[in-house]
Amino acid sequence: MTTTRPPQIVAFGGGGFSMEAGNPLLDNYVLSLTGSDRPRVCFIPTASGDADHYVVRFYRAFSQRCETSHVSLFRRDRGDGAVEGDLAAHLLAQDLIYVGGGSVVSLLGAWRAHGLDRVLRAAWRNGVVLCGLSAGSLCWFSEAVTAFHGAPRVVRGLGLLPFSNCVHYDGEPARREEYRRFVGDGVRPGYAADDGAALHFEHRRLRHVVSSRPRAQAYRVEPVDGEIVETALDPRYLGTVTPDLLMTA
Repeated sequence: MTTTRPPQIVAFGGGGFSMEAGNPLLDNYVLSLTGSDRPRVCFIPTASGDADHYVVRFYRAFSQRCETSHVSLFRRDRGDGAVEGDLAAHLLAQDLIYVGGGSVVSLLGAWRAHGLDRVLRAAWRNGVVLCGLSAGSLCWFSEAVTAFHGAPRVVRGLGLLPFSNCVHYDGEPARREEYRRFVGDGVRPGYAADDGAALHFEHRRLRHVVSSRPRAQAYRVEPVDGEIVETALDPRYLGTVTPDLLMTA
């Protein structure tokens, strides 16, 4: 299915239904990009090993307002909403594909083994909105910093976005420090996002930066005159700032 939507990716530093119980702002934002009153949304929990609890939480968050399904690569049993048959056709027919967090190394290995990398590239080109948090953010970029299996290291992503990426930027100081060092050592310049911040790309251009938390930040990280420079991108907060939020953010 080809839509009139441009290729779009929304990369969360962290957040969404699995990290922000009771705060649907980022999830509402990506749903709004579909232009549908009841969008078709498919969840891909590969990075978690298709964890049952993660899939259940997805359905609780989305099934009342969307046509929901999920893709299981690691599990042979099929529950309600699991995709069977022609996986490529199903994914290409979605309005939104939502990728969960976990191990980006396991995610990329499984996707490449099953040909999902090619399918997702085609879906993106055809206007299916792609989004995700943590591993589900890192996967779309040419290079990304993972710390899931130990010390931070660089992995090669799908390359839909020709930049590097770092997530959980406010919550993992070691990852932040190593990302800066990696960029200084020759990793592509790129973007970093705090938990609650999201980078919205159209085609391969950053068009918007939004947040579900008043103080969440995102950054452009690049070498300038031999120094690594973080340029704050000042996200647009998607909610209404209240005194309680300012105290707890």
